[in-house]
Amino acid sequence: MFVDIAKIHLKAGDGGNGAVSFRREKYVAAGGPDGGDGGRGGDIVFVADDNLSTLADFRYKRKYVAENGQNGAASRCTGKSAKNLVISVPRGTLVKDAESGRIIADISSGEPVVIAKGGNGGWGNMHFSSATRQVPRFSKPGNPGEELDVTLELKLLADVGLIGFPNVGKSTLVSVVSEAKPKIANYHFTTLTPVVGVVRMGEGSSFVMADIPGLIEGAGEGVGLGHEFLRHVERCRMLLHVIDVSGSEGRDPIDDFNTINNELKVFSEELSERPQIVVGNKCDLTDDDRVEELKEYFEENGYKFFPIMAPISEGTDELINFVAAELAKLPDIKIYEPDPVPVEDFTVENNKRTFTVNVVEGVYVIDKAPWLLKILETVDPDDYESLQYFQRVLQQSGIIKALINAGVQDGDLVSVYDIEFEYVS
Repeated sequence: MFVDIAKIHLKAGDGGNGAVSFRREKYVAAGGPDGGDGGRGGDIVFVADDNLSTLADFRYKRKYVAENGQNGAASRCTGKSAKNLVISVPRGTLVKDAESGRIIADISSGEPVVIAKGGNGGWGNMHFSSATRQVPRFSKPGNPGEELDVTLELKLLADVGLIGFPNVGKSTLVSVVSEAKPKIANYHFTTLTPVVGVVRMGEGSSFVMADIPGLIEGAGEGVGLGHEFLRHVERCRMLLHVIDVSGSEGRDPIDDFNTINNELKVFSEELSERPQIVVGNKCDLTDDDRVEELKEYFEENGYKFFPIMAPISEGTDELINFVAAELAKLPDIKIYEPDPVPVEDFTVENNKRTFTVNVVEGVYVIDKAPWLLKILETVDPDDYESLQYFQRVLQQSGIIKALINAGVQDGDLVSVYDIEFEYVS
């Protein structure tokens, strides 16, 4: 089964809690706090796997949860950090935020990509001793790991895409110029999944060709297999538009060509401007005058035209040599850049912005606010504008008001996860 889109839920590991402990040894007076920090929660990491070709596995398992970090212990022992959860996907998979559609990552290179970060471990009480607070009986809980729903969308990595109406000979062409073995038969929609083949031009030289099925009139608006496979053409550097020059099914090849190009334009303006080569197949079923007439038409309209008879490989060598030469002049396969994270409005009315304020031994602790973690990652304590932005977030989210209601005074210590500061009204 070919599956090229899936929705899954990700939950990175929570950080372990810091420990509250005091050194107790014979002959050692006032040993002091020695509670260790919690371990870091596991990240969720995506990697490309060339042994996978579909997203079928994600139809049966939709929830992925990384391990939590271990809690800290006495004697300043830090809890063990959790292992990362590694998820393998086919090369060319886009990871998108399911709610907004924002592109998070394009899993096309060999580098692993962290999609959900594990939470940092909480501090043990050994961090909180000072001249005025020598017996801190509190620690920090671990930060929660990121949690989100993502959509996985596979877009094939192919240099050349074969497009055209069903039964014009695309599968036959890819089978004779590469090692791909698609199903070939004399009826429509024989090919129900994209077929990818490597065309070898000699030692150290090759390119990838994909047979894209399912294109008919209305495909750009989702008719037939429509969008199901048009997304796989988006990365192709060049398109080979295969037509039936004989009109063996009662259709005009020029009308077919214009119809498919119109569907490409409806789906994506950028895609419709991709370089195209017209391949006239089934030349053995018509006369030379008709082939010459079509060649003249397409070349007058700016398209290179190659007449072929795919089943016997007639004309395919000249076609493939030309394609290889043209590919050398074109940019590399398109890689999608992650979209920037949008700036959110942190208003009191937004019920997702929950938090709690607790007073622990004179320290005002803000916690249970996972939404605030991403903000803290962007705050630079040495940058004035960054600190102003952080202050606005605290003000707009209602945290400042909650601190005032809790009785905070100038000079009191406020703790927000890994950041501590003195309150100034």
